[in-house]
Amino acid sequence: MTTPRTWPLVLRLGTAQTLAWGSTYYLPALLARPMADDLGLPISHIWIAFTVALLASAVLGPFAGRAIDRWGGRPVLMGTSVLFAAGLASLSLVQDTTGLMLAWLLIGVAMGSGLYEAAFAALVRLQGTQARASITGITLVAGFASTVGWPFTGLMETEFGWRGACLAWAALHLLAGLPLNASIPRATAPREPLQTQDVPTQTAQTPAAPPHRFTAWVLSYVFAATWFISTAMAAHLPQLLVASGATLAGAVAIGALVGPAQVAGRMLEFGFLRRLHPLLSARAAALAHPVGVACWMLLGPVAGPAFALLHGAGNGILTIAKGTLPLVYFGPVGYGQRQGIMMAPSRVAQAFAPLLFGLCIERWGAGALWVSGGLGLSALAALLWLRTGTPEPTR
Repeated sequence: MTTPRTWPLVLRLGTAQTLAWGSTYYLPALLARPMADDLGLPISHIWIAFTVALLASAVLGPFAGRAIDRWGGRPVLMGTSVLFAAGLASLSLVQDTTGLMLAWLLIGVAMGSGLYEAAFAALVRLQGTQARASITGITLVAGFASTVGWPFTGLMETEFGWRGACLAWAALHLLAGLPLNASIPRATAPREPLQTQDVPTQTAQTPAAPPHRFTAWVLSYVFAATWFISTAMAAHLPQLLVASGATLAGAVAIGALVGPAQVAGRMLEFGFLRRLHPLLSARAAALAHPVGVACWMLLGPVAGPAFALLHGAGNGILTIAKGTLPLVYFGPVGYGQRQGIMMAPSRVAQAFAPLLFGLCIERWGAGALWVSGGLGLSALAALLWLRTGTPEPTR
């Protein structure tokens, strides 16, 4: 369980993650159109550039994880704060397609070594098998990234234009993100001996089958499918709501419910669900988005708030599962590199989600939700193939 001594670290990392997600992952939802109009480009070029960033992050993820395994999270995350600032500042200066692609490529390098996977690996490097509660804590704080990021980006864009919004985010990375990441404790020698002593009673009572390649492939698919859904909703939820008949102001208001719902889901994971194996909570969370889709398709736009709450809660719990399931099934040794490899398909899925789901919306309108709902059900089916094995002990 997270102790009072670890909460300052969780708050610092969580705040830095809120900044990282709000200034990158959630940026195109509000700035894609202003960017395209100002640069005289089709909006598809903006989404292609964002796709380039996510592909770059997929390639870099395993290398960043290996670096954290070796040196700890502090130097890696400090470096990404500088890269985020440089990428966003470069984005504010672009004048053509080439500059746009290069700026997003630099941001993608930072994303590959500065988002949740890196923060989770940093915690596991410091805390070993005891990191589950701290992982949940970080996602509790950063769950407000969309709730904070979208209004801030919208305000900056209204007052200073999209270029000013990018510069404001860049400044925040240097003035807030860099000091926060610099405050992470330096990693000491790896804790393999202590890690093997963390669960003696559990392993003696319930021997777990050795994790094998099938488990890794299943988890990789589940993470990819759910990240596709999450990215598609982050990029297109306001547009999807407008296409269903909501006003733009109403769409933004409904979209803002996702953040608090994510936090509520993570609070549930931190409380009641923490006593269960992470696989059980992941199964329930995978079902939430399809249930939300069913509500929307049966009741229409009036069910928009219910959809946002269900999607947000499920996504919040699944974000934690992406950190805890690999830890439970494979252990903490080499966690960072393994996490980077397993999440690489997710980054590829993220990369194409805005473009592909945007095409689905153009073709089917709100009916595109059947696609995301089907993917959610496929993730649930994959999770049902796994055994719970040995649960991580409640602390």
